[in-house]
Amino acid sequence: MSTHTQALEANFDGLVGPTHNYGGLSYGNVASSSNSARPSNPKQAAQQGLQKMKSLHDLGMFQGVLAPQSRPDLHTLRRLGFTGNDSQVIQRAAKQDAALLASCYSASSMWTANAATVSPSADCSDGRLHFTPANLVNRFHRSIEHETTGRILQATFANEDRFGHHQALPSSDHFGDEGAANHTRFCHDYGTAGVEFFVYGQHAFNGTAPKPAKYPARQSLEASQAIARLHGLKDEQVVYAQQNPDVIDAGVFHNDVIAVGNGKVSFYHELAFLNTSEVNDNLQQAMSNIGNGDMQFIEVPADQVSVQDAVKSYLFNSQLLSLPHLSEGKMGIVVPQECRENANVSAYLDQLIASDNAIEEILVFDLKQSMSNGGGPACLRLRVVLNQAEQAAVNPACVMNDALFPRLMGWTEKHYRDTLSEADLADPQLLIESHSALDELTQILCLGSVYDFQR
Repeated sequence: MSTHTQALEANFDGLVGPTHNYGGLSYGNVASSSNSARPSNPKQAAQQGLQKMKSLHDLGMFQGVLAPQSRPDLHTLRRLGFTGNDSQVIQRAAKQDAALLASCYSASSMWTANAATVSPSADCSDGRLHFTPANLVNRFHRSIEHETTGRILQATFANEDRFGHHQALPSSDHFGDEGAANHTRFCHDYGTAGVEFFVYGQHAFNGTAPKPAKYPARQSLEASQAIARLHGLKDEQVVYAQQNPDVIDAGVFHNDVIAVGNGKVSFYHELAFLNTSEVNDNLQQAMSNIGNGDMQFIEVPADQVSVQDAVKSYLFNSQLLSLPHLSEGKMGIVVPQECRENANVSAYLDQLIASDNAIEEILVFDLKQSMSNGGGPACLRLRVVLNQAEQAAVNPACVMNDALFPRLMGWTEKHYRDTLSEADLADPQLLIESHSALDELTQILCLGSVYDFQR
């Protein structure tokens, strides 16, 4: 299933933007909050992400690049009453409401796992690949992303015969949607019908249903059901599961911080779900419905890896990849360096690949800049299953190759700062640098005018 002649699972990683900073804006994301107001290194962040993309391309994966948001979001600042030219808007916001300016400068869009939910054409009733941008309504600084996200996705996947694009769901907590961070697809073969697995934190229209007590449940069951309808998914090929409210309260703000899946493998923490045995039975039944045989469930015991260890190391915010050099059904796991720095997690990983299961290779990446802001390898990528015709229909300028990598590395050298502090956000010069960088990027990636400042 790993050669490019068949359907494959591509990874489209978000390029970290030139204003990458640690805002500490995400309540419930422990890593994000704990690094608030530390200086960041935008150039290093972008280059660490690019190195991961190139490494996976070199291993034979189909690897794409998604453009970042334009920050600061001047359109939002103007909607909120800040007037004048661009420099005046920034200076007035910095003086009157620095926290609001920081929100409009948020670098969180680098985590494209939250950008959208993607359903492969083999699952959708109209035979097209479907995208729904996430409304990210739970956090103001993320709720301002989805319009630009939609434009970037439409410019990257532009062929209307192959790709269906939807608007984000209504911006209400009842339909809170955090994208692919709470969505996994299981299958026997990427090109045939699979099972789409939606994990939610709350049943919004049911006031008596269990939900977390401390931190917000960002994904609702109602949002997941709406996306399944929009994408034309069959009921028997969809499984909904509730995330364990206690792990949300322990800092597991998305399912991809406590579970990951690929092919027929579900790799999850013992405490990930509210009713684990029922969840696994439902997944197995759904796979059987489409003749896909046995699932492989790899449950990580809490006495070997605590929830705290999982959150600290981002063991589950990893990528399970069907790498071309591995035999069919076998996978590599892409983990951040922090997994090797945590003794319990490192010991577990060694035991995992020594035992008899589908995961047989560990790939470790230095993603310190992303990890410090609260996101690991899985946060940085959007998974898109593409058949041969769809691969050919993707904007070719957005596909990683030996020529694009040095070009983008050179672009970051030219436009990105080595250090960025909270005080720098008030400097209008940063906006000028950012617009200049992104204007050039849209030409490199052949995106057209996806940003407000270009329109």
